Amino acid sequence: MKRQATGILVLLSLILAPFPALADEDGAAIVNKAFEYMRGETSKSVVEMTIQRPDFTRTMVIKGWTKGKSDALFFIESPPKDAGNGTLKKGRDMWTYNPKVNRTIKLPPSMMSQAWMGSDFSNDDLSKTDSLVEDYDHTVTAEKEVDGMKVYELTSIPHEEAAVVWGKLELTIREDGVLLREAFFDEDGLLVKEMTNSEVAELGGRLFPKVWTMKKAGETDRFTQLTYKELAFDVKLPPNLFSLSSLKTKRR
Repeated sequence: MKRQATGILVLLSLILAPFPALADEDGAAIVNKAFEYMRGETSKSVVEMTIQRPDFTRTMVIKGWTKGKSDALFFIESPPKDAGNGTLKKGRDMWTYNPKVNRTIKLPPSMMSQAWMGSDFSNDDLSKTDSLVEDYDHTVTAEKEVDGMKVYELTSIPHEEAAVVWGKLELTIREDGVLLREAFFDEDGLLVKEMTNSEVAELGGRLFPKVWTMKKAGETDRFTQLTYKELAFDVKLPPNLFSLSSLKTKRR
């Protein structure tokens, strides 16, 4: 079975209390709430991506838009050598555009889990796909309280027929919908990579983690960090923004 996926606040002094697993629909409701909270009806953002490697550090500025559960468009703004490179996600289809060769490529499903621009985030991670909501069964496995707020831990198992790459996901979500952690496991149950979200602050009129860090299992000096510089939710977007024409012309 081919498997495709999708996208921590460092919590100190937590007391983790055993909690009986809730019904799957309760887990699904928590995940759906988090997805809608973190994405909104529409969104517009500017993020700084820093790719850290033992021998170099690379930084890019990315501008992006989302609409609904599955549409996304984003471009690299800087550095100049990468500016104009874009990615479009429309439904379950995804395209990339390279302005240097004026070429648009449609990515097959197998490429959705591939690294985006050499980072630790995949194409699917950046597009914030609805696969997390649609393709997995979610079960609450633990509940704890942090600063007076409930925090849920969930285990997500893909549907048997789902075309996803991950054998299991583990999520940590606050009761207000803020996603704190997402861990990705292979079919053998081994941790492959982990995303932790931190520095929760007001962005776009709601509490939102400003820093998202993706790191492969066992790595200490290799990671990719997304830092939100600007974020707005439920904004009015131009008609036909999520189109191949917009991708080619870098439409704003």
